[in-house]
Amino acid sequence: MYGYAGKLVRVDLTRKRITLEDLGEEVARKYLGGAGVAAKIIFDEVGPKVDPLSPENRLVFATGPYQGTVIPGAGRYNVSARSPLTRVWGEANVSGFWGPELKFSGFDGIVFQGKADSPVYLWVHEGEAELKDAKHLWGKDTIVTEETVKKELGETRARVASIGLAGERMVRFASVISDRGLAAGRTGMGAVMGSKNLKAVAVRGIKEVEVAKPEEFRELTKVATELVRTRAARMTAHGTAGDMDAGHVNTGNVPVKYWTMGSWLEGIGKICGVTMSKTILVRPVSCFSCPAACHRYVKVEEPKKYATEGLGPEYETIGMLGSLCLNDSLPAITKANDLCNRYGMDTISAGGVIAFAMMCREKGWLTKKDLDGVDLKWGNADAVITMIERIGERKGIGRDMGEGIKPFSEKIGKEAAELAVHVKGLDYPAHDPRAWFAMALNYATSNRGACHQRGFSTGTWPNPEQELYFVSNRWVLEGKGRVVKAAQDATAIKNSLIHCNFAGLSLTNHSRLLSTLTGWEVTLAELLETGERIWNLQRMFNVRMGVTRKDDTMPKLMSTPLPDGPTLGRAPDLEPMLEEYYRERGWDEDGKPTKEKLLKLGLA
Repeated sequence: MYGYAGKLVRVDLTRKRITLEDLGEEVARKYLGGAGVAAKIIFDEVGPKVDPLSPENRLVFATGPYQGTVIPGAGRYNVSARSPLTRVWGEANVSGFWGPELKFSGFDGIVFQGKADSPVYLWVHEGEAELKDAKHLWGKDTIVTEETVKKELGETRARVASIGLAGERMVRFASVISDRGLAAGRTGMGAVMGSKNLKAVAVRGIKEVEVAKPEEFRELTKVATELVRTRAARMTAHGTAGDMDAGHVNTGNVPVKYWTMGSWLEGIGKICGVTMSKTILVRPVSCFSCPAACHRYVKVEEPKKYATEGLGPEYETIGMLGSLCLNDSLPAITKANDLCNRYGMDTISAGGVIAFAMMCREKGWLTKKDLDGVDLKWGNADAVITMIERIGERKGIGRDMGEGIKPFSEKIGKEAAELAVHVKGLDYPAHDPRAWFAMALNYATSNRGACHQRGFSTGTWPNPEQELYFVSNRWVLEGKGRVVKAAQDATAIKNSLIHCNFAGLSLTNHSRLLSTLTGWEVTLAELLETGERIWNLQRMFNVRMGVTRKDDTMPKLMSTPLPDGPTLGRAPDLEPMLEEYYRERGWDEDGKPTKEKLLKLGLA
């Protein structure tokens, strides 16, 4: 099967049984790979009575047709399960080299079930897979784990995805880390690994991906590479936070002081990507076969208490552990980022829950005693770092914070819970929907909870080839249902191929690349229907878990206009947009896909 290895590894950790399964061309074409194939497996095998941290939950590592090819922006893989943080659809994907290496090893994905009786890791190589003892790795951070696994396997070129202490202790937003600090961060996939006593997955291979039409494919990838190089130039220069200062000034996109301030120019100027380039940047870092090089390798020497060297913070980390906490110390944010990577912990949810605790401290809902004596005041960079340690180790107040924003806020009290910023238990990322009303709708309806990477909806669809081209004032409600649906379906396609959202290729580019790679002759219309199918299947999983219209919500703070900044006096009204969105989706008034819609999408 062109573009695919054609095989999945099935690992029953309880029985220590490993079997190989055919992926099947029908499933591949219908769901592509990545998030789509994972949704098919998890929908078929995980019912509403399966606790996310139980042996019965499935954990799926998956690639798509693009991995292992030279398509720029395809150095990714997807990790999915029922989320322990939200208890609905859980999914994270990450860049780097692990995904292509899994493909080179001869497999498109790995499905884990059960629970090992003691810590183990999986070694996948040259069409084979075997479980190895990991008791000596339990308690080690992710970077030490990666180095140790490579050394004992005698494979310096192996790629390792692992969990740290946060995953082992089942922090509900624990992440999976590979390539020394790249995170499959959101929805707690690291906690699912920890619940299964699965410390790591190491992969290595040399199998080539077969291409149906090599000559055409080669020409298309050349064009795609130049497009990515051009469109990612700003991120190549200054990383994903390269436009943070401009975004704050021009749109009000960057959150400040737990979503309550609209202007913090001096602070943003100290922590943005341009400042990183001028102060601590050593070099840009690329993913597999990608010219963008948007990751940063950094080195902090002063102050010595923040000294660190390695992969630096991305935009989301700077926003959530920086501006959201009024923390303007780039060295401290870099140290906090390194700690989160070593513990294996989502920087977005970590920053969200820490900033929320700061707000509760200011309002008197949490005392210094409640916070284990930590002076958790706005801008206290040392306190941010201390709280990351408490959460990662599940110590003191960190035990409660590690349960996630929703249960933590509810434990503090009703007033606090009403001000917690999340959807379905997943913290907002660092993009304020008062700057883009469509984003409020996207957060409310995203299948994994508040998520910008499952449909970044600014209100327009700036597609270079103008397919699905919409233009709409960012603060007008009408038309947002249509553009959000289109953006979500498009990202369902990209997260199944799997392809980086930063690469900026159009859906027409993708239909051509996929056709020449697989030989399927995929039209744009077919590709769009595939994205809609995958989105609806994930929604049906959530419906099975009890999700209805009442869960497609917007936090109270988002209906409160900011007192200053570019969005002064503006706040989105969710309900009109939600009604339009349900109509565009073909869902009923309670947010459930209709029988007619499911049949049309081949989801009988």
